[in-house]
Amino acid sequence: MLDAICLFDESNPITYSVFKFQKLDELDIEKYRQALVCPVCAGKAYYRKASKDGKAACFGSRYHQSDCREFKPSAAKVREEQHAIEVNQLLVDSDAMIIDFSRRPSIENTQTDKSKKTVVAKVTDNKPAANKHVEAKALKPEQQEALKPAPALQVEEQTQASPEKRIAKEGLEKILNSLMRGSDLASSELWVYTDEKYRWRAKNLFVNFADATPTDNGSPRMYWGTISHTDKEGLWLNPADSQDVGIPIEGIKADLQQRFGLDDRRDFEGAGIILLGKCFWNKAKNRKIIQLWGKDLNRIFISKSEDSE
Repeated sequence: MLDAICLFDESNPITYSVFKFQKLDELDIEKYRQALVCPVCAGKAYYRKASKDGKAACFGSRYHQSDCREFKPSAAKVREEQHAIEVNQLLVDSDAMIIDFSRRPSIENTQTDKSKKTVVAKVTDNKPAANKHVEAKALKPEQQEALKPAPALQVEEQTQASPEKRIAKEGLEKILNSLMRGSDLASSELWVYTDEKYRWRAKNLFVNFADATPTDNGSPRMYWGTISHTDKEGLWLNPADSQDVGIPIEGIKADLQQRFGLDDRRDFEGAGIILLGKCFWNKAKNRKIIQLWGKDLNRIFISKSEDSE
């Protein structure tokens, strides 16, 4: 389980994610760990801290009701929770992360392939040419930092740990699942590369739709959240996280449907989504539009709700 309810103060129950619970000081952990229950069936729960051999911290219970979904989680839920755990561990083990926009989802895999080679990168001193379309001087200092050209990356695979800086490489599916399941990625100081030129602090790059605001010079962000519904014509996606944000998909709707198995309008409802896009106001200044960067389908990922499958 990634979540548990603490009933230490029964008049004020608190739901903790395992990521937040493990950050409490030792005294609070010892005080609260015997007051934990399953958030679904209220069965007595326990907390198991991270082990020295690399096993992640977790919640669990031996008292689930037989029909509790935490007792018999779906394959999709197991996969999403595993992704959240892996990304949180990545924040500890890595110096930076490259977003692999070309990586296609592997829905069948619900566990990490332990034999998979670790992806690392060497950071060189090569400085790429400046992007002529970005007027960095007009940006605020923190924005200049976000758009600062990064050293060129020479990515190579190694089977053992490297003395060079460790740079992880992840696709959009795992990143979205981790954000949806409450990983610390969205608030992290980790450097994230969106291409070979630019790097961003994760906390400045990943933006939930509820927090979306137009950016200076139309600089992109990784926007994520849940789709509420589409319009009747299926030309706009409306996020559940915010009522004043719209995502236009005219011209790419058919490709999106084919790529992510979205057979009809209902399949969009409740789906998770992440995309690299720019946010700007409509002409009336009453609605924010998030447009997919370059209409490149590699820069968007949609995960259908379990109820749609």
